[in-house]
Amino acid sequence: MAPMSESYYKTINGKKYDKQMLEIAEAVTSGQGDGRISLADAKRLLAAVTDGGSYTEIEKETMAYIRANFRFTEEADEWFRTEIRRFAAT
Repeated sequence: MAPMSESYYKTINGKKYDKQMLEIAEAVTSGQGDGRISLADAKRLLAAVTDGGSYTEIEKETMAYIRANFRFTEEADEWFRTEIRRFAAT
């Protein structure tokens, strides 16, 4: 079994990101659909963020990477931004 640091993170250009979040974004934007992250997909992403009980720096960096490299539907984007603000404030 790989150490946690290798299996939990994915390194891109020397920066560590949350592997699970990246895998969700990649999976939901390839194949069927219009290549955007939908509301249902955004809910999966939020679940991956909130699973540890806090919004970590790595998760924040990963969301910034996802926002820069993947497209959200308008509905998903608004919902996710509202929910992540609400979660981060607690």
